[in-house]
Amino acid sequence: MIATPFILDWIAPSGLNWENLSNISQTYGGLSTLISTTALVGVIASISYQAKQNQIQNQEAQRSTHRELLILSLTDPTLLACWEPPRNPVTHEGYKRIGFVNLVMSAWITDFRLNRTSEGAALVTLRDHFRGEVARAHWAEGGEKWRAFSAAQHGDVLGVRFIDLVDQAYREAITAGPPTAADDYFIDSGP
Repeated sequence: MIATPFILDWIAPSGLNWENLSNISQTYGGLSTLISTTALVGVIASISYQAKQNQIQNQEAQRSTHRELLILSLTDPTLLACWEPPRNPVTHEGYKRIGFVNLVMSAWITDFRLNRTSEGAALVTLRDHFRGEVARAHWAEGGEKWRAFSAAQHGDVLGVRFIDLVDQAYREAITAGPPTAADDYFIDSGP
């Protein structure tokens, strides 16, 4: 490195304007810094995006595991006792229904977190949902757990907001009057 200036002076043509070359070099140096900064910002954005995607994949893996366990227990009523006991006694059929509503609610909160549904659309769906007795039984049974779980996930602002919407729709439904009984949902046609 010490010999570089002498070597350049020896091989350079005579009359070369070193000051002009220095100015050009400094211009390229500034441009190089700008390009390097832009590249660094791009790398940071890419890493941030990858971290977000990784977080979504991890959450989906957790939800998938929960979903599989719940479906397995819904198909084998003896496994329902492996979950937490209901606060109020309920039949196996009633507990299966509550478990299935839990799956439905999990799908809705996932859509909300991923911005696939708006607050307005979620509220319309939830208001309609809570017209039924099974939906109300599910939220009476597990609403506090949903809120605690969402609050425990630091930074899950959308999850907490969704739970607020669920609570709002549930309170509105309770105020509106009794729910539609599950046995009254459908009219069975005769043979």
